[in-house]
Amino acid sequence: MSRSLNVLSQSLQAVKAFKLRTSFCLISVALGIASITIIVAATEGAYKKAFDIVALFGPDSVLVIGGSEEARAIGEREKTLTLADVEAVEESFPHAYLVLPMTAAANINVSYRQNKHQTFVVGSTADYSRGWTWPVVQGSDLTEEDVRGGRNVALLGVQVVRNLFGDGEPIGKYIIVKGIPVQVVGVLTERGTTPTGANMDDRVVMPITTVMRKLLNERKYVSVLRVRFTDQARLAHHQEELRLFLRQRHNLPDGEPDDFRVISPKEIILFLVALTGSLVLFLGLVGFISLLVAGFVLANLFLLSVKERTKEIGIRRAVGATRGDIRLQFLGEAVVITTLGGLAGFIIGILGSKVLTFVAEFPIHFSWKAFAAGLVLSWLVGIGFGLKPAATASNLNPIEAIRG
Repeated sequence: MSRSLNVLSQSLQAVKAFKLRTSFCLISVALGIASITIIVAATEGAYKKAFDIVALFGPDSVLVIGGSEEARAIGEREKTLTLADVEAVEESFPHAYLVLPMTAAANINVSYRQNKHQTFVVGSTADYSRGWTWPVVQGSDLTEEDVRGGRNVALLGVQVVRNLFGDGEPIGKYIIVKGIPVQVVGVLTERGTTPTGANMDDRVVMPITTVMRKLLNERKYVSVLRVRFTDQARLAHHQEELRLFLRQRHNLPDGEPDDFRVISPKEIILFLVALTGSLVLFLGLVGFISLLVAGFVLANLFLLSVKERTKEIGIRRAVGATRGDIRLQFLGEAVVITTLGGLAGFIIGILGSKVLTFVAEFPIHFSWKAFAAGLVLSWLVGIGFGLKPAATASNLNPIEAIRG
């Protein structure tokens, strides 16, 4: 034990003594570990963000969007879901505890006194807050009477509240939505942005009847249908049943593509993973190349160090050090340097991730996995690329080394 501690002490002294070699090795390792650290943190962040969004989306929910990519390509109608479809789904799916039709109008001008803002208007039923698990923090939710009567009332996202009212109280006030006076009855909790950068809080939610008739001049079609099921475990089964049911209602023959899209939590996770994949691939390549370069730098500097320390090695062998001691000392030096490089790389990775989050709003999540991955990789670089110099040093003939 004392022998090993003595060898380790010699390694630490050598690390301090050869400052230039230590600095070059440490920097090269740190850059590689920083890239790997960001990769691990970005991957974890992407999955965490995905599951956070799934929680907001609803793990028991599917979203049916009218139209399809093929329909848009050939200029066909984008809205293919009807109010009759909504009623049919409510009647035919007993496991669906909520069927929420929605329609939307983008780039709608709203104003309050002198304050003006352009926003996204959503038309919904009284189940909007419950349907999206999106609590109303001020005022109250839309009611069935609001929907049946086509009333001019609205829920506001916090971004709209800030732009129109500042620090003022919005409840009970009237805003102008595309020339129509609309009373504010509630404010939704803050949700932040989507992975694509859209502000979820920049919206006005009104009764679907009001939006369809007074803003869109529409009587039949809705944009989106949200369905929540009681038995979450069979969501994939219900999703396929719903797809086939709508195909039958829309009289789509076999072989013809759907004229709608069904989105489930699974699709959201796949989308986010694909979104982060390109960055992870790029950083992974950079990290791998950086670690290889770091390894070669370390190996070459240590081989050079062996030549410079030939007499030292010979004297140590002459006073009783074994080949194993010399090998262990050089490997110890390599591991100490790469460990320091790994720690420095982890710190650089944290700072780099803050820049990445600031510039691209990329989801980053640090945990013990990122730290452990960086530390283990630094040890592998130290041992893997330190073996050759350590073996060269341990195989020196002590008499020739002293003469040299």
